Amino acid sequence: MSRIALTTDIGEGLGRWELGDDEALLGIVTSANIACGFHGGDPSIMRRTCETSVKNGVSIGAQVSYRDIHGFGRRYIAVPQRELTDDLLYQLGALQAFAKLAGGQVDYVRAHGALYNVAATNTEHAQAIVDATVAFDRNLPLLCQVGTETWRLGEEAGLRTVAEAFVDRAYTPEGLLVPRTESNAMLRDPREAAERAVELATNGNITAVDGTSIHVDAEALLVHCDTEGAVEIARATRAALEAAGIDLVPLS
Repeated sequence: MSRIALTTDIGEGLGRWELGDDEALLGIVTSANIACGFHGGDPSIMRRTCETSVKNGVSIGAQVSYRDIHGFGRRYIAVPQRELTDDLLYQLGALQAFAKLAGGQVDYVRAHGALYNVAATNTEHAQAIVDATVAFDRNLPLLCQVGTETWRLGEEAGLRTVAEAFVDRAYTPEGLLVPRTESNAMLRDPREAAERAVELATNGNITAVDGTSIHVDAEALLVHCDTEGAVEIARATRAALEAAGIDLVPLS
């Protein structure tokens, strides 16, 4: 039986503002990429999200980012490697505190937004992600895309890299994500997303925006909490994967 993690970016609200239906999503997914305060998520949201994750048997991932609250972590920040490493360590420590209070722990690491995309090709910022993970706990898995600088440097450092693919994002023919600024960047049809998830989990194939079929390795599938209809997409995806005989497991 195939095994795969179903993840979501979550806990990304701030103060009185909420982003997505966290409660519903945490009842569907197996793993939660929790915002650590630098692009979204405040201490109360981080604590509450960790508590719900532990209660539901959902593994906790540290979703680290550039220090960019105003831009939601979607803007490139030209920060030196050592400073970025320290920023990421700060976020890891903050989430670990709330995870431990909830009876859990940080189970893996994943970059968010612009940092995720920049580190795919930027060696300096990819190295910062790897260095922070190694310094914090080198036994933690690093969730990223195969073939990126993050993946390459993580492998070189001896980290367990976990191949991530996206249920609700469009892909370029090169296997990278279509920028969110483009109108065709997101998939919002639950049935289409669910069919893609099964294809990724069983064959590792996906159709790029130009119609070509490309191979994408996937040990974890992501549904963004801020995608329109995210709960319906996640629910349809889980149902389709289970119907295909795929075992959904927490990422740890």
